[in-house]
Amino acid sequence: MRAIRLHAFGPAENLVCEEVPDPVPAAGEVLIEVAAAGVHVLDTHLRKGVQGPLPRPVELPTVPGREVAGTVSAVGEGTDPALVGRRVVAHLGMNPGGYAARAAVPAERLHEVPPQLDFAAAVAMIGTGRTAMGVVQFAEPGPGPADVVLVPSAAGGMGILFVQHAKNAGAVVVGLAGGGPKLDRVRAAGADLAVDYREPSWSTQVRDFLDGRGLPGATIVYDGVGGDTARAAVDLLAPGGRHLVFGWFDAEGSGTTGPYEPAEAFLKERGVTSTHVLGPAMMKKAGGENPIRTLELRSLALAAEGRLVPAVTRFPLAEAARAHRALENRRTVGKVVLEP
Repeated sequence: MRAIRLHAFGPAENLVCEEVPDPVPAAGEVLIEVAAAGVHVLDTHLRKGVQGPLPRPVELPTVPGREVAGTVSAVGEGTDPALVGRRVVAHLGMNPGGYAARAAVPAERLHEVPPQLDFAAAVAMIGTGRTAMGVVQFAEPGPGPADVVLVPSAAGGMGILFVQHAKNAGAVVVGLAGGGPKLDRVRAAGADLAVDYREPSWSTQVRDFLDGRGLPGATIVYDGVGGDTARAAVDLLAPGGRHLVFGWFDAEGSGTTGPYEPAEAFLKERGVTSTHVLGPAMMKKAGGENPIRTLELRSLALAAEGRLVPAVTRFPLAEAARAHRALENRRTVGKVVLEP
């Protein structure tokens, strides 16, 4: 089968398309004919040899990718044969192998893809969507009609979902994005105001918009970008506002060595809170015996209902290197997906 392999850490060009043996599903696993594989920004850092938030370094050579959707073509020993032919999606957790024509996946990780969803949308929701659902739970009891939600990187995979989720709840939504086509996509997702964060006056534009509506500021900021944009976004929070921080930050991706950490004195003076929402905190908030699966089910259900529609930028599997470059250079909208 065809797969994308990484033999040495480094630039995107190190991702090469090769012929490799088909994976064989072990006991309790299924073999998926991959129709869509998710590309995550974390993949671009792992490719460079940066361990990031993973518990162990990547071992080379490797087939990157941890999100796949497609059709089950075979099952391993002890796995229900009725799964053959099912349309499924799965997150592989810490195990790579998604950038390939076929992937062996534990059956316990599978979700059936509703007929109204295509495989690319399902891939977007199984990883990016589940994290978005994990983040928004920290905005409870909002967002709602009384909220003003500010979304930096609103044209990204999670940002588009935040915009839709907040708008569905009746909130006023301000989305930040880089450039005309991205701004158009943010408006189409429901944002009341879409602003180019690359313009020096962007925060003034937002302030003027809020003042024109008699609003004292944002009540919720979903911050996955850090850096100067986060600093300006937090300055736009109204007293009592919430700064919800997620993501893994680095100098190249955000222009800073870490997320913006508002000083305690500033928070106290403004009466706002800053909360890191990833990791154990998110799992505890989701609750249940399997909080990750709870968030995946919630994400897929909202997409099946049409309440959340992920944006997708598609690339052929063989062009994984080009997909990585486009993602790193911020030339994509929504979730990046490889299609064999």
